Formats: sequence, C-alpha cells, structure tokens
Amino acid sequence: MAANPAANAVPPGAPLQLRNALSLARVESALARTGSVIGVVFFLQSLPTLLGEKETTLPLWSTSAAIAIVGSLLFAVAAGIARRLVRLANVTFAVAFLLVLVTWPFAVVHPSAESPWLYYLITIATAMAAIGLPVPWAAGYLILVPMLYAVIRLTPPGGGLTPLKASLDSIYSVILGGAILVITTMLRAAATSVDQAQATALEGYAHAVRAHATEAERVRVDAIVHDSVLTTLLYAARADTPEAQRLAATMASNAIGHLRDAALVSPDDGSTVRITILAQSVRDAIEQLEGGFEITVSRLGTASIPTTVAEAVQSASLQAAVNSVNHAGEGATRTVRITSIEGGVQVTVADDGRGFDPAQVPSGRLGVRVSIIELIANLGGDAQVDSAPGKGTTVMIRWPSVDASARSGAPASLEQIEPVS
Repeated sequence: MAANPAANAVPPGAPLQLRNALSLARVESALARTGSVIGVVFFLQSLPTLLGEKETTLPLWSTSAAIAIVGSLLFAVAAGIARRLVRLANVTFAVAFLLVLVTWPFAVVHPSAESPWLYYLITIATAMAAIGLPVPWAAGYLILVPMLYAVIRLTPPGGGLTPLKASLDSIYSVILGGAILVITTMLRAAATSVDQAQATALEGYAHAVRAHATEAERVRVDAIVHDSVLTTLLYAARADTPEAQRLAATMASNAIGHLRDAALVSPDDGSTVRITILAQSVRDAIEQLEGGFEITVSRLGTASIPTTVAEAVQSASLQAAVNSVNHAGEGATRTVRITSIEGGVQVTVADDGRGFDPAQVPSGRLGVRVSIIELIANLGGDAQVDSAPGKGTTVMIRWPSVDASARSGAPASLEQIEPVS
C-alpha cells in the first residue's frame, strides 16, 4: 500500500517536532554510558592482578583503594544509566583514581616490576576526566596522570623500572587517552552545532507560522472592513429618510461589533516572549510619548508568557498611557509600574490628573472598554480602571487573571519594585 504523505504532514500552526535528532544531551548520554561500560570491562581485566597483589601492599590501603575505585565506578555506571549527575560521577572516579595513584607508593610492602592493577585503569581515568571536565582541565589530567605513573614506576616502591620501560607505559596511556579526549571533544562540538542549527530552524519555523497566522487574520479583517464597514458607510451616505437612517445606525452598530470581535481574536502560534523583553518593549513605546512618565520595574527573572498575551499587554498599556496624556491634563504626574507575578506580568499605569467617572463613559467610546479591558479579558487576564473626577486614574493590567492565579496557587500581591536606571 502506498504511503500517504498527508498523514505525516505537519498541520498549520502545530509545533514542529524533531524526532531522533542528534543533540548534545544525546551525545553526553552516549559518552557516559560508553565510558562506564568500558570502565567496568577494564576493571574486570585488572581484577586478577588486584587480587594477586593483596600481599604486596598494606591491607588497609588495598581495601580503601578498592572501595574508592569500585564505589566511584558504580557511581559512574548508575549516573550513565539514569542520565543524572554524569559529569560529577566521572569527575569523582578521576579524582579517586588520582588519590589512589598518589598514595600507592607509600603503601607498597613488596615492590614488583610487573604492571600493577592501577595501570589498567589509567585510560579509564583519563576517559572519565574527558567526559566530566572542561577540555583544558581534561588535557591537563591526561598529561599529569600518566607522567605521575611513570615517575612512580621509576622509584623503588614502584618497581624501579628503566626510564624507557616507564616512558613506554606512560606514552601508551597518553595516546589512548588523547584519542578519547579528541573524539569526545569533536562529538560535543558537532552536537552543539546541530543544537544551534535546530534552534535556528525552530525559530524560523515559528516566525513563518506566525507570519501566516497574521496574514490570515489580516485577510479576515479586510473582509470585515469591506463587507461591513464600507457597506455601512456607503449606505449611511445615501440615508435620506428616518427609516434609512435607523437602518444605517443598526448597520453601524453591527459593524462595530464585527470589528470588536476581530480585535479580540489574535492568532496564536504557541510562541512565547520573556517578560523582560515585554517590559523593555512597553518602556520603549511609552517613552516615545510626551507625558513624562516615570517607569519602574521589578526583578522579572526569566519567565515567559505567550506572544499573543505579550502583544495585548503592550497594546493595552500603551493605550492607557495615551489616554493619560490626552485626558489627565497638563502638569499631571504619570507613572508606569511593571511587575512580575506568579506565572505572568502586571502593568500599572497611573496619574494624578483630572480623572473621570467610568460609569459615565458612553458605550460608543471604545478606547478603555475594547482596547484595554476586553482585549485583556479575552486572553485570560483582567484589567481594572480606578478613577474619579479630580482624583486621577489608575489602570491595572494583569495576566493571568486573579481567578486563574488563585486556582494555580499564585499570590496576588505585588513584588518589591525598584527603579530602572
């Protein structure tokens, strides 16, 4: 049966899913598991030598060294399987091996020229250092440990080998460990490049989806303007009887309703914006006005909100600021406070100007009701206007709403505010 290409197509507006993609996390996981498995194999290879050298070193040291090596190796294996604390586990083994190697000559009772059990674990120590440490530190460990092993082997407790024999063992460990370090570094670099390319592709996809949604919304609004607004204006221009004028008024009311509904529906592509970026956008937009606003923000952290919400909050905040400039009167003091709340953001635009009675605003005036209150409420937030004649105006714009925050356990209080320099 032929495959259906449409079955695998990504629906418009759906988030792009990357399956089985190479990533730094996958590479790190593979390196950790491979390193731990090879470590177990090499330790099993050294186990007969370890058991055979029980009489050549102090019993306390032999027991302590075996516990340190086996314990840290098991830690690395468990971390590789669980994909947690991988770097810490590998560094733990590297440090444990270095301590055992440094203390080894002081515990020797009967020196031997044969390769000790620690020799089989040098490569594992350098490999785990390559996995757990930054490249410069791993390279330093790669040089230090084999050189230290060679120096110890030259001493009587280490077997008193000739410089050639000690150097050959050391060089072999450096070459093998260096190959592992190079491969590890190259894999990480390749995975990082892939991650960056994927992030760029996803960002481009998100922008393309958003552009498509915005274009579709523009076409819808254009259709409303053509079918409702222009038709109403043309009919009103020819309305020369009371009946025609009443019909024109009804048509105008319907056209306003269509435009209001269109304004309250924004395309949602699932993208998000950091609150810090929203705060900067609000600040930049309001600073272009001539009202002399004093703008303060709180520590906003790294939280994000949906892009459609951010656009609505910015638009409503700017509308509130414009209303203040137009209606508060000359000499009014104007402030804007941007604060983070649990899971969202709150913007407060206030002035001590003329003020007004919100209940007396005609229904035909859409600036506050549509551009602020209904715009935010349609997206799950709330906006409150507190004003009275002669007592100034305060507009509080919050997302999510107080009810939504209460359901999620979010506090309704404001955070500490500090001025922005």
